[in-house]
Amino acid sequence: MKSGPSPERTPLAVRAGRNSAAARQQPATEPMTLAFNVTVSAVQELSPNFRRVTFGGYSLRDFGVHGDTMDLRIKLMIPSLADDGMQHPLPTFRMENSSWYREWLAMEISTRGSMRTYTVRQARLDAVYPEIDVDFVMHFDADGNGGPAANWALNAKPGGALTLIGPNNRAAHCVTAETYSGIEWRPGLAQRVLLAGDETAVPAISAILENLPGYMTGHAFLEVPEAGDFLDLSTAADVEITWLARGAPIGRSRPHGQLLQEAVRSAVQLPGWVGVTFPDAAAGPEPEDVNVDRDILWETPARMDTAAISATKNPGLPSGALPFYAWLAGEAAVIKELRRYLVRDVGIDRKQVAFMGYWRQGKAEL
Repeated sequence: MKSGPSPERTPLAVRAGRNSAAARQQPATEPMTLAFNVTVSAVQELSPNFRRVTFGGYSLRDFGVHGDTMDLRIKLMIPSLADDGMQHPLPTFRMENSSWYREWLAMEISTRGSMRTYTVRQARLDAVYPEIDVDFVMHFDADGNGGPAANWALNAKPGGALTLIGPNNRAAHCVTAETYSGIEWRPGLAQRVLLAGDETAVPAISAILENLPGYMTGHAFLEVPEAGDFLDLSTAADVEITWLARGAPIGRSRPHGQLLQEAVRSAVQLPGWVGVTFPDAAAGPEPEDVNVDRDILWETPARMDTAAISATKNPGLPSGALPFYAWLAGEAAVIKELRRYLVRDVGIDRKQVAFMGYWRQGKAEL
């Protein structure tokens, strides 16, 4: 599960791999995103707090990005339920222009359903019957109440219908996805990396790890509710994967994000960190404050404006030019503290770090 900026401000990356020659012949008006009507192919319990739903549909032949999906975001349109418990008909989305989001907002709340942002965990787009996997974090309170997506995933069964908004591979007019923003993982020339996140970032981190090249080194820290949520992950890179369980040992549950912050601080030391040679191995400036209860914490090299770049430690260097890159996502207040530590205390250039507040504790998505 993951949150992010409004769809109108975050066009998804597009794929140039398959049918690239035909794609280049498409008119300039080809929409970058499409609405895909899919059905549930399978449901798999991965752990006590993770459930995988596989979506399939021939429409997914038009879905995809250039290269690996990495941390690709998609929008799931969760249908609402009528008083009799039956699912309302799925809305129809016109994708010819960027107004689909405004049109969705204008629909009746009781019938339009809910929109949630998720990561493509795996994709099998070249199969006879294309499919993608989406891993859901099964968040429920003490009374068993969850959000729209968790409630939907809990009751998902093969044959169930859903609409997702994702990248249109026919709109891939460029040879890379760098001009689009559905994928934030952009390490550039970095060969040492840090990945850190809570359970909402586990699908994205897992997908990134599986596609890292063998020459990369570093650490990956994944904080989850309990030890039963440790999943088997593989990577060709020399990246040490560490799982952190808040609820273990029994009776000593830790606050959300505490283990993650301790792990990052242990792996990335204060100025002069021996793992990386920085051009200026000294503490950095205090990053501007972000009110995570009001604003989205979403700072990545691709999204930094000119003013932010000029305030970095190495304004003359482009993003991705230094040997270290960090990708951090999860609860916004936790990520905000890690942002302050890495930028201010350790002195890492902001152009080398992606900070993403996927969600805010106590605050519901739209």
